[in-house]
Amino acid sequence: MIADNLRYFEQQLQGSKARLVAVTKTHPVERLQEAYDAGARLFGENKVQEMVAKQPELPQDIEWHLIGHLQTNKVKYVAPFVHTIQSVDSLKLLQEIEKQAAKHGRVIQCLLQFHIAEEESKFGLSLAEADQILQSGAYQAMRHVQIAGVMGVATNTDDEAQLRREFRELRSYFEQLQARYFAQQATFREISMGMSSDFRLALAEGSTLIRVGSAIFGARNYGVSS
Repeated sequence: MIADNLRYFEQQLQGSKARLVAVTKTHPVERLQEAYDAGARLFGENKVQEMVAKQPELPQDIEWHLIGHLQTNKVKYVAPFVHTIQSVDSLKLLQEIEKQAAKHGRVIQCLLQFHIAEEESKFGLSLAEADQILQSGAYQAMRHVQIAGVMGVATNTDDEAQLRREFRELRSYFEQLQARYFAQQATFREISMGMSSDFRLALAEGSTLIRVGSAIFGARNYGVSS
């Protein structure tokens, strides 16, 4: 039962600053509406085409977060409504978000995605690359994006010590960027890390956004397009 699953996670988050992002990929609108009716308001989607298809069918006060890898040529499709893009991994992508947000007179929140996992297939920046972006004149001229924090995807492992190291690394990146560039900005506050299997470790290391899909909605059905 989706409502029961959501209640469980909200109980797990009590006493922390973290919020729950219900990850909706491959799940149909009916199940998302069920989650909404049970109180969910932050929905995370991996694929642009799924987000664009679902968004008009659901209540307009949902806070949509794009959490999957984003190609620059697809930014225009989500720019009218997306609240946060968690997967910013290049200045080029940030420039496109700025351009498309400006067209709609919006400010889009963005998280810088860092590569913290051992798997090479995962996307993300190094700390030096993030410094380059934030020190660039192009970024400093932007008025329609707001860097709100950092995001990372940990290694798919049962090794709790390794997961803690990776989460701690991401928190360290957050703290270093906060000190260097955002010391006076309360809006730089998000550390998005932790999923269904490792969210407790992420919470212990300071996560403010946990991304949970299968533990709320059940197993994904990759044979069905929503």
